[in-house]
Amino acid sequence: MSNIYCQECGFQNPEAANYCARCGALLVKDDGAESTQTFTAEEGDDSSADALEDLGVDGPALVVRSGGGRTGEMFHPEGETTIGRSPDCGIFLDDVTVSRKHAVVAERDGAFFVDDQGSLNGTFVNRKRVESSQLEDGDELQIGKYRLTFLNR
Repeated sequence: MSNIYCQECGFQNPEAANYCARCGALLVKDDGAESTQTFTAEEGDDSSADALEDLGVDGPALVVRSGGGRTGEMFHPEGETTIGRSPDCGIFLDDVTVSRKHAVVAERDGAFFVDDQGSLNGTFVNRKRVESSQLEDGDELQIGKYRLTFLNR
């Protein structure tokens, strides 16, 4: 059985559906060509922010707060770290909302920056779409459906 994904909320609907069962948006049928699902940043619950304080992180780290069932996973960026859907990336996020080479976290002059690599869905820092942004301790980085918190302690 085939499914169709809502372009508004990403919900998986039966192929025969015309409207999304979750949000009611009109479903666009696949014409057989390769497609990419879009994803937008949304307001969310920050209840997991308190849990980050208890991690005891030393040095720069990206901690997955939500997305893909990987909550709590931690990555330590070094030099230039690529984030994307490609298994060749330093931070591999396996989901269609993430571009193959989505973004790069790089250390420059003692500070860390995130640089979008022309991704379809964009890179968000503190819920604002950015092309490049310096990361500060506690900043929320959103890549596709994944939300990560940058810690630099």
